[in-house]
Amino acid sequence: MENVSMFTIIMFILTTIATLWLFYIASDENKKVVLLILLWTIGVGVLGLSGFYQKTDTVPPRFIFLLAPGFLIVLLLFLTKKGKQFIDSLDLKWLTLIHVVRIPVEVVLHAVFLSGLIPVYMTFEGYNFDIISGITAPVVYYLVFVKKIRGRRFLLFWNFLCLALLINILTIAVLSAQTPFQKLAFDQPNIGVTYFPFVWLPAVIVPIVLFSQLAAIRKLLLGKQNLSQTISK
Repeated sequence: MENVSMFTIIMFILTTIATLWLFYIASDENKKVVLLILLWTIGVGVLGLSGFYQKTDTVPPRFIFLLAPGFLIVLLLFLTKKGKQFIDSLDLKWLTLIHVVRIPVEVVLHAVFLSGLIPVYMTFEGYNFDIISGITAPVVYYLVFVKKIRGRRFLLFWNFLCLALLINILTIAVLSAQTPFQKLAFDQPNIGVTYFPFVWLPAVIVPIVLFSQLAAIRKLLLGKQNLSQTISK
């Protein structure tokens, strides 16, 4: 971690804060939900500072504890009645804008790669094209919600495309991590996300981004938000 600049660390911390704030707005300023996420964020940060996630000789691998809790919560939200009610209350406009955080995330990942803590596959120099989602998010927001010259199908297509890009980098990250399932990057495995504050990427930012993407897709497919006053048909 000594090779990672303080600028990169601060940039990532600010990106995490921005993600939490944007999700707070998308949830109609639901303080209870954001407080729970904040407590989880603090807990993961404390474990990250203690070096908990860096141990690779445990069963199960501790890397799993960076990903599994967030993904389990996302699953439960989509399977429970209260979870679906919460999803349906979210603001589609902010569920779109929240993806701008994927720009600084990719910049940070490239810096962490240059520090020798993740493989090139996880950056835009390799096979990670997730920055496209971040760059296009404000453009899509403008076309759909401001100018209203693009509609539901366009927004749905964009969400599916961004979801595919997210799944792509998630697959690379998991297969590059030092676990029994590692298949990639044996010369430079994915160890960067086991250090503080980068533990917040798989444990906090990715689940929020994934949830926002899936929630938007659900709302668009099921018509759970009155779109007549926000986007064209």
